[in-house]
Amino acid sequence: MKKIITTLIIFSAIAIKSQMAIGKEGITNTSVSLEFADTENRGLVLPYIEDKNGIVENGTVIYDTTDKKIKYLKDGGWFDLSVDITGVVDLSIQTPRDEKMTAKMGIGVNGATDSTNGILVLSDTDKAMILPKVASPHLNIINPSAGMMVYDMTKRQLAVYNGTMWSFWKP
Repeated sequence: MKKIITTLIIFSAIAIKSQMAIGKEGITNTSVSLEFADTENRGLVLPYIEDKNGIVENGTVIYDTTDKKIKYLKDGGWFDLSVDITGVVDLSIQTPRDEKMTAKMGIGVNGATDSTNGILVLSDTDKAMILPKVASPHLNIINPSAGMMVYDMTKRQLAVYNGTMWSFWKP
């Protein structure tokens, strides 16, 4: 019973509060919906998607298990962030499971009522997510997971891991 009450309190707090910090005391930047601590060498692991045909929301970022690449959706087309084609993923932990299609977490002004499909939906139109920050993730994340994404503080660029190697993106 305590677990249920605790879960309800956490979800209520998230739905009410338009900003959230994970692994740190709080957010000091008012332009942020979701921010991760940069004190540990861990990254954000994207959802493993086996069939992306029903996904239509621009800005969606996934780990596509069919070709083992990290991709994002823009204007109906999927853009590859992985570069390398040798990705690897272990689906054994999710394959025998049934997905609950209504399960999701909403953060932002309309977080609790936003109808956008997704596992994690940031509903603010004037705030962004700050990725976990790691110095040289290819050296400092000891056991990265396929679909991992971080901001490389050393080279000041996006880093994504496809299960085999890191790809780096700098605007």
